[in-house]
Amino acid sequence: MKLFVGIDVSSQELEACFMNPDGDKLETLSVKNNLEGASYLRDRIVAAADKHSSSEIHIGLEATSVYSWHPAMYMHEDPALKERKAKVFTINPKLVSKFRDAYPDLDKTDRLDAWVIADRLRFGRLTTTIVMQEQYVALQRLTRMRFHLIHNLTREKQYFLQNLFYKCNAFTTEVDSSVFGHAILEMLSEKYSLDDIATMEVADLADYLRDKGRNRFPDPENVARCIQKAARASYRLSKVVEDSIDLVLGASIQAIRSIQTQLKDLDKAIERILDGIPGAKCLRSIPGIDRVYAAGILAEIGDIERFSDQAAVAKYAGLTWRRHQSGPFEAEDTKRIKSGNRFLRYYLVEAANSVKNRDEEFGEYYRKKYKEVPKHQHKRALVLTARKLVRLVDVLLRNGQLYTPRKKVMTAKD
Repeated sequence: MKLFVGIDVSSQELEACFMNPDGDKLETLSVKNNLEGASYLRDRIVAAADKHSSSEIHIGLEATSVYSWHPAMYMHEDPALKERKAKVFTINPKLVSKFRDAYPDLDKTDRLDAWVIADRLRFGRLTTTIVMQEQYVALQRLTRMRFHLIHNLTREKQYFLQNLFYKCNAFTTEVDSSVFGHAILEMLSEKYSLDDIATMEVADLADYLRDKGRNRFPDPENVARCIQKAARASYRLSKVVEDSIDLVLGASIQAIRSIQTQLKDLDKAIERILDGIPGAKCLRSIPGIDRVYAAGILAEIGDIERFSDQAAVAKYAGLTWRRHQSGPFEAEDTKRIKSGNRFLRYYLVEAANSVKNRDEEFGEYYRKKYKEVPKHQHKRALVLTARKLVRLVDVLLRNGQLYTPRKKVMTAKD
């Protein structure tokens, strides 16, 4: 028989329930969520499996962010559990919550939550386990941190632009050059007043920009004239307000540069790990998928063999639409599921947006879907293109192929 072990995880404790295939509760126990507690729980699982002559052990935990990761990986890697054919599943909390609704009279406690998880395991149809090799785990930590920093950088730049409007409200309309270039940031961080900039010799300002910009401006004199025009056209601030704005801009510039430095370090680490993952070359052979998109997709998928087919990958990413049919009625307007891995969905959609601009087949597909509806055309077409991209990603990773445009690739069933 199979032994089912449901584990409710918190930051402090692991509440476990052992269940047999008939739904009978065999044992319950609570241990601390640390190495000692997990080791004791492992011993009890092994003892129960041997006592009942279990052919397999299915262990389920809710995917509770970082709290469930350590016990799940510990159970997955343990030699004694491997010997007894243990499979570890991390289950979406929404799935457990929906399953609990089938028991309306059930109270909400940690011990009963463990029982619900064990009962959900007993019903089966859970295809994705915790299995992720070390390089994928390491890559995921790096890519998610990069995701976090990119969003912080975007917010910091928006905040910087708001304060720049206080200092020089005509800057972005008059200067046709990136505000975030090294030379212009240096000029703003040195706390020049608008009058200082407006009265400076054009040649001197151009030399300053040329020096700070490391000769990257194609026409520094023209940029200098535009900056002076913006300075003359902008409102003037009182001394006390100007000093405050200069201080805020300086702090914001330091924050932007700090994040950019951290991103460079992360990119180097990501590149090193990607070099050791064969699937990276497969994904980067697709036009429009660079190091960032390949790393993000691989970090969230892990080993493609975790999934039964491309539909399972799409469902894991949340790129699946519910079917609504009753008798002869078949709904045309269906909604995308709300669950799924938001990081994988983000990277697939962003990658699809890039691929459609560089690959003829994906470009044609995007334009076809764009023309099908009058509303939300870009968003709908892009998400559908991402769903198409899932099929390609699955085939390339599963077969170890490089992408060849306009050439039929082998499917997993061929």
